[in-house]
Amino acid sequence: MGEDVRQMEWSGRRVWVSGAASGAGAAVCALLQAQGAQVLALDRVAVAGAVQQLVLDLADGAAVDAALAAHVGQPLDALIHCAGICPPADTWADDDALWQQVHTVNVLGARRLMRHALPGLRRTGGGSIVLLSSINARYATPGLAAYAASKAALESLARTAALELAPEQIRVNAIAPASLDTPMLRASFNRSEDAEAARTRNVQRHPLQRLGTATDAAELALFLASPRSAWMTGAVVPLDGGAGVTRR
Repeated sequence: MGEDVRQMEWSGRRVWVSGAASGAGAAVCALLQAQGAQVLALDRVAVAGAVQQLVLDLADGAAVDAALAAHVGQPLDALIHCAGICPPADTWADDDALWQQVHTVNVLGARRLMRHALPGLRRTGGGSIVLLSSINARYATPGLAAYAASKAALESLARTAALELAPEQIRVNAIAPASLDTPMLRASFNRSEDAEAARTRNVQRHPLQRLGTATDAAELALFLASPRSAWMTGAVVPLDGGAGVTRR
């Protein structure tokens, strides 16, 4: 699709983007703003370059309610939810508090934003919700048990919400990336004894022989948020460089 057509597609459309300060969320925010969308950028820290933003912590329900109060019910075309945390946590060695924190941010945080977005989506007669999941929702990943479990729950939430909201023409889809070259992934490499070797091993798990980029995720998110995907809902779309085919 030509850039001029995409500019027309997003010009004036209203979108909330969470996790907008870095990684996929930052790429989504930048693409949307470049194409004329009215973006409300959401993150725990200030978002560089955002025209309109809110600083909020998705783990704090009351703070989310307060921060979004003035925006709930305003016309909205899409919510693209990229925020999440990924601390190392295996199945047995970690205490309940860490598991609860991961679930609170990655699952309840998504639900909170969706709930607040619904009045605005209903006001525009429908729209799109896009949730950023992970390949780890489907594949066992020792050392990331809490994160993987939260992403599996997020995908289940997406499917259920898609059915519940379909009569209102509000679509809900998820993206399941493999390794995106973002600060979160680089932090995981840095926890190993040899960060460069860890990166090389990770690249080799993907048949396309490279890591994904934040822009790869953003391009797919914009497609799922747009009318071009109007007959898609309840889908979990792989974005994995072929890793899901073989999972080396």
